[in-house]
Amino acid sequence: MTTIDKRLSEMWAGCLKNDRKQQELLYRTLAPKMLAVCMRYAHDKDEAQDILQEGFIKMFNNAHKYRGEGSLEGWIRHIMVNTAISRYRKLKPMVLVDELPEQNDYCGNGYNAHGLEVNDLLKIIQKLPQTYQSVFNMYAIEGYSHQEIGNSLGISELLSRTNLCRARAILKENVTRLTSGRHCVAC
Repeated sequence: MTTIDKRLSEMWAGCLKNDRKQQELLYRTLAPKMLAVCMRYAHDKDEAQDILQEGFIKMFNNAHKYRGEGSLEGWIRHIMVNTAISRYRKLKPMVLVDELPEQNDYCGNGYNAHGLEVNDLLKIIQKLPQTYQSVFNMYAIEGYSHQEIGNSLGISELLSRTNLCRARAILKENVTRLTSGRHCVAC
């Protein structure tokens, strides 16, 4: 067991005893990583911080449900993603189903983002319509299947696939637009 794992384990043991000091230590230790997860599902930092707070409250209230299977950090990350999805479901007025031209090149598997910083990409993702953003994050970053996404968001598997395709098309267009003025120094 590494020093970090041992520290997390000690903090967790305190959390299970409702030790406020250990809860605060655990929060301070994991909050930056979990905020990064929440930022992928939020439109801005304030919303991400709300998701983070709500997620930690859920985690502390359900601490007894962690059975030690898998990493503690992974379990907490899962709670943050589910909190973001729950928030989305409460706020979603409708599912976006706008029409895009039926072109296969919209669904390409990758694009070249030379010169973009992580924050640039995050801002582009945050500008996606909420449904597209959630589907993209769940599929491309969290590794959910389309069936799992559909079940979580209350949409069909086909609509999940369609929304991912549309999200990629928008991202590709925005990345291309953003990078067209930049030049790759390594090229």
